[in-house]
Amino acid sequence: MMRRIRSIMWKEMLELRQSPRLFGLLIIAPIVQLTMLGYAATTDVHHVPIVIVDGDRTSTSRALLERFSASRYFDVIREEAHPADVDDDLARGRAWLGIVIPRGFETAVLGGGAAADRTVQVLADGTDANSSGVALAYAAGLVGEFNGVLAVAQGVRPPSIDARVRVWFNPGLESRYFMVPGVLALLLLLVTTNLAAMAIVRERELGTLEQLNVTPLRNVELILGKLLPYGLIGFLDVLLVIGVAVLWFEVPLRGSLALLIGSSVVYLACTFGLGLFISTVSSTQQQAMMTAVFFVIIPMMYLSGFIFPIENMPEPIQAITYLIPLRYFLVIVRGIFLKGVGLEVLWPQLGALAIWGTVVLALAVWRGRGSN
Repeated sequence: MMRRIRSIMWKEMLELRQSPRLFGLLIIAPIVQLTMLGYAATTDVHHVPIVIVDGDRTSTSRALLERFSASRYFDVIREEAHPADVDDDLARGRAWLGIVIPRGFETAVLGGGAAADRTVQVLADGTDANSSGVALAYAAGLVGEFNGVLAVAQGVRPPSIDARVRVWFNPGLESRYFMVPGVLALLLLLVTTNLAAMAIVRERELGTLEQLNVTPLRNVELILGKLLPYGLIGFLDVLLVIGVAVLWFEVPLRGSLALLIGSSVVYLACTFGLGLFISTVSSTQQQAMMTAVFFVIIPMMYLSGFIFPIENMPEPIQAITYLIPLRYFLVIVRGIFLKGVGLEVLWPQLGALAIWGTVVLALAVWRGRGSN
């Protein structure tokens, strides 16, 4: 028995030796993933972008806001003149939190004003329930520390500052509201990339690719003929997953269904193009599958913001995330589902997806012409 096992092991080693690409996938891919994801995989929340509105403009209000700007947990990205201006910052994703200090704040805090005037509003973007919850806890802690400082400075405990927390887009901080739209994007990536990755390489393995090459079919026609049936499957997947998200998980769809479907079609062009490109650089179906999993699906899942906030990653890793289409589609799908924003807000992400899809499809067609 051991002799037969050793024979099989030797045969496998010889096959690896004859397939340097497969051997490279087995060795290089885990090293690359461990290096990149070791830095990216963190649940800590640092440098949360916030906007502030100082309606009092006194030494006390400035002292409170300086605690936020000096904290390593927050980055004050801008100061707005009116509380209503915070709405646009949160809707466009420029900020996670908004801190609003009312007029008469100092007088109320020092004991001479109404209780409503010492109420600090903390407005949060609840689309990312986990990160927003952590950031709100940090904000409440800073306000509590400031209360203690005032008590020491005054010798007696002054009226405490009342931090009124309001969470927008996801008031109950339901994690499924954040995760389910992300799962929609991830499932489309998994299904369509793997389908397209098998399109050309399967023909090559069966020996029918050479037969197709001697027909009058052009390369573009061959690729379109391969992808269109998969495109129909992907479109049906979009409708099914949206239906499950809304009807089963009860995730609110606050934006345009037409915009969501249209954006999904653009995203499918990216994933199919990516899978097709993988197919053109792979010799076997096994190699295509391993390339899709190790070099595309897993890195995209971790580096797109699906699990870990991009803002918490090191800057070199953040730069890499701009090459990942899933990053843009996550912003689109969560913006449409939870924020109800439209094309006027999401056009940069949709434009990036369109460019990405055009480039990768062109590369796949070019590479396919050379590999056939």
